[in-house]
Amino acid sequence: MHRENHLISRIGWLRAAVLGANDGIISTASLVIGVAAASATASEPLVAGVAGLVAGAMSMAAGEYVSVSSQADTEAADMARERKELAEQPRAELAELAQIYVERGVEKALALKVAEQMMAKDAFAAHARDELGLSEHMVARPIQAALTSAGTFAAGAALPLVLTAVAPQGSIPLVVAGGSLVCLALLGALGARVGGAGLLKPTVRVTFWGAFAMAVTAAIGALIGHAV
Repeated sequence: MHRENHLISRIGWLRAAVLGANDGIISTASLVIGVAAASATASEPLVAGVAGLVAGAMSMAAGEYVSVSSQADTEAADMARERKELAEQPRAELAELAQIYVERGVEKALALKVAEQMMAKDAFAAHARDELGLSEHMVARPIQAALTSAGTFAAGAALPLVLTAVAPQGSIPLVVAGGSLVCLALLGALGARVGGAGLLKPTVRVTFWGAFAMAVTAAIGALIGHAV
């Protein structure tokens, strides 16, 4: 028997994981570099980084939960409406489903027959999938997204903090930036690998924007440090 393992089933948690880890590394590294460029002590960047880790993880969890919950509410409302329409107007819903298949290239008589068979088996599942575009692996899961984002943010943010703790005081910006860019490149490659995409483009994209964010933050920190 021919079996296929489609990677789209990973899209929900993979998006939250990559976003969380990427944001954790970039935001915390940028914060540490900015504070280090503006301060004269080694403790200030570390304290700022720890505060950024905690605040960022909580913010990611809350943001993901709220946004994905809104998506879940919209999906639930659409599904409730579809159930009502199936109960009240089954013939109209049958014609609607058949028309969807016709627009996809199925001959009209065959499309009607297919629609009848699909609705006989599970009318709601057929409409949820083919009319609303909803499937099991694409359904919004707010708690999963929140926990994944918070956990991966904290894991990503821990990397620049470790580099900050072990780097000599005068070399904190350079060590944190270099180490964080390596971690970002590995994260981009890992995310591409898990998602089944090519390695080069995602890796370059993540590394470039990470370097840009750190450079801007370092410049602002240096300007503020000299001005104050």
